[in-house]
Amino acid sequence: MAKNVSSKKTRKVNNRPNCLKITKRAQKVNLQPITINGKRVRLSASEIKTIKKAA
Repeated sequence: MAKNVSSKKTRKVNNRPNCLKITKRAQKVNLQPITINGKRVRLSASEIKTIKKAA
């Protein structure tokens, strides 16, 4: 099973329907499993992109 290594957390954002009534909702991180040095880890998509750029 992949382990969460990402430092990012769930954000609270505004939900705006057509009636414009503002309520809070959770915006989750885009975590994706990848293999690094033989280990399965879950990183956010932006962190994976940064790692691929550096390599």
